[in-house]
Amino acid sequence: MKHGKKYNAAIKEFDRATYYEADEAIAMVKKTATAKFDETVEVHIRTGCDGRHAEQQIRGAVVLPNGTGKTVKVLVFAKGDKINEAEAAGADFVGGEELIPKIQNEGWLDFDVVVATPDMMGVVGRLGKVLGPKGLMPNPKAGTVTMDVTKAINDIKAGKIEYRLDKSNIIHCPIGKASFTEEQLKQNFQTLMDAIAKAKPSTLKGQYLKSVTLATTMGPGVRVSTAKF
Repeated sequence: MKHGKKYNAAIKEFDRATYYEADEAIAMVKKTATAKFDETVEVHIRTGCDGRHAEQQIRGAVVLPNGTGKTVKVLVFAKGDKINEAEAAGADFVGGEELIPKIQNEGWLDFDVVVATPDMMGVVGRLGKVLGPKGLMPNPKAGTVTMDVTKAINDIKAGKIEYRLDKSNIIHCPIGKASFTEEQLKQNFQTLMDAIAKAKPSTLKGQYLKSVTLATTMGPGVRVSTAKF
């Protein structure tokens, strides 16, 4: 894969074979963010889990203390009083069955997170083939299937992110923007890593965290030492 001049220049800023402490890695990632837009800072965690086994699946959510720097659009599936509650809490879209054809047939996906009350999961389940592959399906472990829609919306708007294994047993998460201070990124990174460490499956044999890499949207990856975790 060919990279541009900026990427190749960024690579020379650090040793790609070295494992850095989180503080150093964050400083380097900020330094190599040279795109004309405010790049997202992402963490990529390669685990020793085998997601094909249910007991080794990792999925959860955590509220980053400094948010993600992104304005998140929330869709809530609810009925009755919960519709008013969701609207009052600041949901961007609220509805029920009438939204099914809009999403299924018209391809409407102008939202980032979906929250549903438990009594609406029968309706939302019909959207599994659309929402599932995009990681948008509400899930109790992530706190997005709940009767407390106010808390769910507040947490998401405050910077709640979901983490889960992909098919390669890697977790990909945003922890902020390149414009964040090093301290803000460090706090967000530490909060995420603490949550992932606690999520270690009890049945896992061998190494849990195989590698942790920090990178911006357009920049090269910087390896982080996993010794502390």
